[in-house]
Amino acid sequence: MGSHVQEILRHGYLWLFLAALLERIGLPLLLTPIVVAAGAVAGLGDMSLTAIVAITVVASEIGDWVWYELGRSRGASVLRILCKISLEPDSCVRKSEDAFGRHTNTALVTSKFVFGVGRLAAPVAGLSGMSRRRFLVVNAVGSFLWAACFALVGYIPARKLPIDILLEETLGWVLVLIVVAVVLHMIWKYVQRERFIRSLRVSRISVDEVKASLDRGDRPFIVDLRHMLEFVVDPRTVPTAVRISPDELPARNAEIPRDREIVLYCTCPSEATSAKVAMDLKKIGITKVRPLQGGLKAWQDQGYPMDDYFPQELEKTAS
Repeated sequence: MGSHVQEILRHGYLWLFLAALLERIGLPLLLTPIVVAAGAVAGLGDMSLTAIVAITVVASEIGDWVWYELGRSRGASVLRILCKISLEPDSCVRKSEDAFGRHTNTALVTSKFVFGVGRLAAPVAGLSGMSRRRFLVVNAVGSFLWAACFALVGYIPARKLPIDILLEETLGWVLVLIVVAVVLHMIWKYVQRERFIRSLRVSRISVDEVKASLDRGDRPFIVDLRHMLEFVVDPRTVPTAVRISPDELPARNAEIPRDREIVLYCTCPSEATSAKVAMDLKKIGITKVRPLQGGLKAWQDQGYPMDDYFPQELEKTAS
């Protein structure tokens, strides 16, 4: 067995723990192939399958718990951080919020298997008011099922492979390919994100322009796109704003006037959700649409007045 392979195996558990922890904290790593590769090594008898699953679960619990506490204590500000580090600007945190709005326990367990959502589930759980004990238990179940599933994907076929051949000729290349895949994935997602944001930059409207328009009495039609969970944390809106979820737009697009300027805003400072909705509205013939530059936070940072918005449905959610 080569010395480089022996070195990798000697510190395999440490590398696995660090990879799982950093991925859950927020680095855009591809943890799945790493767990599969660790499972394959376990199938060859050089690592313990039980230890691999246990280490992955513990690391995931630590990373997810950090985000849970941030979501619980910081609310909407954490969502803005997630939007900044997310490589999926069109999804933002909407998928996680929608899932938690329907089935909290199920969403936390299954989120690990959904790309682009798993990292967001923990802070949204904290934002939704889930108790700490319940979160840790349910999240551990989800982490265990995910880790066991993908470790077995590598473990089962490796049981039938010649040990020396795989370790000497294959393992090193597998690790190299994993690193290359991670780097290429990060670059591609970053390029997609920047291209998407740039495509909508020219049509954005500043908070100063919106404030001046309201002061003049121009009556722009302002749409608040935030999820219901975000309203529980901060039920204030830009003056005259109407709350419409992106999912409700197909059914409620008749409420949107065609002869007035439409201003869209969400929590994400990059206006990712607003930009996507603007594109969707333009496809159905509503062309006077502009995302609010900087989102709701930019309006708040300027100290501009806000309206209270707390309808009956949000009162039920908050209670």
